[in-house]
Amino acid sequence: MKSRPSALYDVPGPRARRRNVLYTVLFLLALALLIWWVARSLADKNQLEWSKWEPFFTDVRTWTTYILPGLRNTVIAAALAMAIALPLGALLGIGRLSDHAWVRGAAGTVVEFFRAIPVLILMLFANAAYAEFTDISPETRPLYAVVTGLVLYNASVLAEVVRAGILALPRGQTDAAKAIGMRKGQTMTHVLLPQSVTAMLPALVSQLVVIVKDTALGGALLNFSELLASVRPMSANYGANTIASFTVVAVVFVALNFALTTFAARLERRLRRAKRSTGAVVRVDAVEELATPGEHAGPADLRADGRADDRK
Repeated sequence: MKSRPSALYDVPGPRARRRNVLYTVLFLLALALLIWWVARSLADKNQLEWSKWEPFFTDVRTWTTYILPGLRNTVIAAALAMAIALPLGALLGIGRLSDHAWVRGAAGTVVEFFRAIPVLILMLFANAAYAEFTDISPETRPLYAVVTGLVLYNASVLAEVVRAGILALPRGQTDAAKAIGMRKGQTMTHVLLPQSVTAMLPALVSQLVVIVKDTALGGALLNFSELLASVRPMSANYGANTIASFTVVAVVFVALNFALTTFAARLERRLRRAKRSTGAVVRVDAVEELATPGEHAGPADLRADGRADDRK
């Protein structure tokens, strides 16, 4: 009996299945060997001793002095960058679709310029500019520099996401809006943008996760006291537990980004359900009445719930 082909690929035969099982076993063995080698190396360096990990479970000062203040600064920088980059990226993306050549050219120049520069260089330039031309205190200057670099880079990336999301909509949406007399701005704000948000949401969330992670660049070179920067003083005060500190900080980053992606996934499902649930619902008996207007009430005599209007 021949295997039934799939729409994407042929169902593997006996030899292919045996080969896949062999590859899976070899991969699992290699992974187990790698984990054993890493654990053995850490054990040889005394990094798996309980004394290295104990402060995170028994000493609350580890969290209140180092991890939680760093997490707070990370969230503040990421939230400020998101709040500014999202509307700025939307404006730049809409500007690239403008009918006016000068608006389209200016928006395109800004997007292509800042998208081509690494975000770390933007942070360094912003920090130098704030130090040279403003009176911002050295304590708060790293936060301004980090947020500025994140906004300039991510707004350019989000502009391309918005532009691609709008262009992905069927041309008929714009034609229908023009047919009922809507202007270009009304078409964009009331027709195109609301429909493209759901399609753009996964890419937008991915970029927001990038913003959260890129805050660590400020701690590396600008002495911004974010979450990753807390590893250095924490490890120095708790017996050089560098591996344990990095592991705990990594888990906190994973939890933060997982919460963000989970919220976005729920929001996307809610938006999709809202789109499917809109519109009037006509019952079967109402359809039958419409089909026989001579015997039942006509279309003008039906109320919004599909029943005949008896107010005559």
